[in-house]
Amino acid sequence: MLWPRLARNLLRPPVTDAPVVPLPEVVAALRERMEAASMRRLGRSLAIRQVDAGSCNGCELEINALQNVAHDLERFGLRFVASPRHADVLLVTGPLTRNMAEALLRARAATPEPVWIVAAGDCAVDGGVFKGSYAVLGGVEAVLMPDLIIPGCPPSPTELLEGLVALVEANA
Repeated sequence: MLWPRLARNLLRPPVTDAPVVPLPEVVAALRERMEAASMRRLGRSLAIRQVDAGSCNGCELEINALQNVAHDLERFGLRFVASPRHADVLLVTGPLTRNMAEALLRARAATPEPVWIVAAGDCAVDGGVFKGSYAVLGGVEAVLMPDLIIPGCPPSPTELLEGLVALVEANA
C-alpha cells in the first residue's frame, strides 16, 4: 500500500497555485516612484524593522514574500534591518498583545526620527479575529498612532509595497 502511494506522489506534480508574477510595467512604475520619493525624503533607501506584536504569522509570510524573486524588495530601495536603531519604518503585524506592548514601545523609543509606524493586516489595525481576547489590547493604536494602515488578512506583497510607496510619497 505504501509503495504505490509513494510512487504516485513522486511522479505527480505538486498541487500548488501558479506563482503570481507582477506586471513589469507596474514594477517599473513603483520602483521609479519609490526612488524619487525616498531620495527626496531620506537621501537613501528606506530601512524597515518588522515587529510581530502577537500575530498568527500570516502577515509575516506575505512580508517574507516581498524578498523573493517575484517581488524583490531591494530593487525598490527598501530593506529590512535587524535593529530598530537602523530603521525608518516600524512595520507592526498582529494584534497588540499584553506581553508585546512594552516591547513595541521600546522599539519605538530606540528608532531614530523621522520614524513611521505602519500597521499591516487587520489584526494590527483593530485586533482582527483576536479582538476581545483577555491577552489582546487591540490594534497598534492602543499604544502608538500608526502613520499608515494596510488592511487585509493578510495583505498581499503588492499591497504592502504600494502602501510603503504611498507613505514615502506622502511624506516627501
